Amino acid sequence: MSIETAAGDIRDEFDFLDDWEARYAHIIDLGKSNPPLEPHERTEETRVRGCASQVWMITEAKPERELEIRAESDAMIVSGLIAILTRLYSGESPDAILAFDVHGFLKEIGVADALTAQRSNGLASMVSRIRADAERALEAQAT
Repeated sequence: MSIETAAGDIRDEFDFLDDWEARYAHIIDLGKSNPPLEPHERTEETRVRGCASQVWMITEAKPERELEIRAESDAMIVSGLIAILTRLYSGESPDAILAFDVHGFLKEIGVADALTAQRSNGLASMVSRIRADAERALEAQAT
């Protein structure tokens, strides 16, 4: 599934939600279905800096030149944001990840403007981490 297809599916889900409370509840539900990392994967090396809650992220390059992204948080709303990001990005090429305007997308579905400053900073940190991992993967593919 492409990023655009995943974004369309997520957009459709959020279009049915009338207000921020419904969106918030949906994000929490998405987080509940987010698979946890293994205990040994929750390390200082995998921790995402800049998040108020604990967030750990694993990005693995697959032989097909795609990135597999898995992440976990100790906060329900952040787990839901992770679920959105992994639905968008996991299984995609580094080029596709870097080309997608996730900030515009999150604004479009009504998530970006409804988050607290602290949550927005954490979300930006997660996106930055994914983009940095995609850039490293591109560099590795070039060698």
